[in-house]
Amino acid sequence: MVLDPTQHPDWEIAQDAETRMKPIETLAQEFGLLPEEVLAYGRHMAKIEQHAVLRRLENRPDGKYVDVTAITPTPLGEGKSTTTIGLVQGLARRGQRSSAAIRQPSGGPTMGMKGSAAGGGRAQCIPLTPYSLNFTGDMHAVTAAHNLAMTALTARMQHERNYDDEALARLSGMRRLNIDPTRVDMGWVMDFCAQSLRHVVIGLEENGRRNDGFMMRSRFDITAASEVMSILSVARDLADLRARLARMVLARDRDGNPVTAADLEVAGAMTAWLVDAAKPNLIQTIEGQPVLVHAGPFANIALGQSSIIADRVALKLSDIHVTESGFGSEMGYEKFWNVKCRISGLVPDAAVIVATIRALKNHGGAPQPQPGRPLPEAYTREDVGLVEAGCANLLHHIGIVRRSGISPVVCINAFASDTAAEIAAVRRACEAAGARVALSEHWRKGGEGALELADAVLDACQDERRFTPLYDGALPFAERVERIAIEVYGADGVDFSSTARKRLAELQERPDAAELGICMVKTQYSLSDDPSRKGAPRGWRLGVRDVLFYGGAGLVVPVAGDISLMPGTGSRPAFRKVDVDVETGQVIGLF
Repeated sequence: MVLDPTQHPDWEIAQDAETRMKPIETLAQEFGLLPEEVLAYGRHMAKIEQHAVLRRLENRPDGKYVDVTAITPTPLGEGKSTTTIGLVQGLARRGQRSSAAIRQPSGGPTMGMKGSAAGGGRAQCIPLTPYSLNFTGDMHAVTAAHNLAMTALTARMQHERNYDDEALARLSGMRRLNIDPTRVDMGWVMDFCAQSLRHVVIGLEENGRRNDGFMMRSRFDITAASEVMSILSVARDLADLRARLARMVLARDRDGNPVTAADLEVAGAMTAWLVDAAKPNLIQTIEGQPVLVHAGPFANIALGQSSIIADRVALKLSDIHVTESGFGSEMGYEKFWNVKCRISGLVPDAAVIVATIRALKNHGGAPQPQPGRPLPEAYTREDVGLVEAGCANLLHHIGIVRRSGISPVVCINAFASDTAAEIAAVRRACEAAGARVALSEHWRKGGEGALELADAVLDACQDERRFTPLYDGALPFAERVERIAIEVYGADGVDFSSTARKRLAELQERPDAAELGICMVKTQYSLSDDPSRKGAPRGWRLGVRDVLFYGGAGLVVPVAGDISLMPGTGSRPAFRKVDVDVETGQVIGLF
């Protein structure tokens, strides 16, 4: 019996589907993997030995490549992962060897306000519980590698304070790095939304002892925002991963020179933590299609992309491969377009823009919906006017994808409360803009409900591609940021703080400046840097208050507006609904 999503929560649907899962060996064989290319983690999960696969299939043509993005979302999310899984299921029903690449969920939103990122209803990946919690350990490995670098840095600062040059050389065998304690660029990470750790003081001495660390201000970011996670997303292989980790800049010395992981002789040990994490994970959809899971979320404060490694492997094994980028197209897709594709050399064939009537009503003027609270009345009654007004946001996102040179497909992710008149209004807006549009009921019906979407995507993949970067390496960083703000966000220009201008000028002097990409940090809830401005705001300027530098990932990271790299846990967290059946050990309540 197939459970009805309108009657059963996601975790019950997943548990029911898990009784019919393919063994991982069967899934891998159907995907085209050889036994020696698969490292099983239990009965239904595996790691893929990507080097062996890519060597074996080096001369096989790639399949079609599709990215899933969205309009500007509400805090409830608009179903990108659900659509990604549903689309793959729909494509399989059309006879396509299809696969997905999604990002590993973070413990922050899983235990916070969003719940699992496995999709939902009849469009989920399974097994749900291990995927949503510990999985194969990648998130823990990234956390450990990052914090090992900080351990090396802070220990070195203590030793340089406590010993003169002669003693330091004798005890450590290293030269003095002369680290400036006021210019430590990196903090610590953990995989929860812990706002109380955004600003901390570390190294407090007990009774005047000088072996309790180096006292200084520090911070915690969420693991997905770690530069190590960005490196995992863009690394081509283990050697590239090792080289990028070595280039990570942790601090500056007193002359302003970078202090790297290589300087601290810690890059090798960091890589050791990540040997298995560098291999993409394999699980399946409810309907038995392969899903690769690799790298992390949060395109508002990080790269937020499925990994290049996962996409390269899947493209060799699939007729059509669907990858996912975080949040709206101005965040996740812009980074996919101008960072990930530039590094990978891969060119997409189409992009899906996920839209919901709920989000369009929000952009049309309805109150912001809040997780854990009843939806305001505007969302439960028909209001075509709100939907039509909110389509300004959708049309802006269509323009972003078109600006990249590929064809957009708008997916109306159907909700039970949507009316025929509201859906017709979205169709009219998309068709007037010359964009393909499909209503998809994958949440309720699985692949069968995604056939219209699958057909639209297959059709779009036949269009001529004119995929062109928004900027090239010859353009100064400040002008790249301005181009993103004006041509992607719709701003009138950019106002840089004095700190941001100084840091951009310093980075512009680097010999590798032309090779670096821009990874914007901005609210996900608006095209602007103000989350309260909905729709397609006009008459505003982007405010950039700071600029970070991820030397290993090769990213210049401008920070716009009031946003933190450590999200917070709200007053109605999801963990209050999560429990364990102590008789069976089954986790319940994951959504």
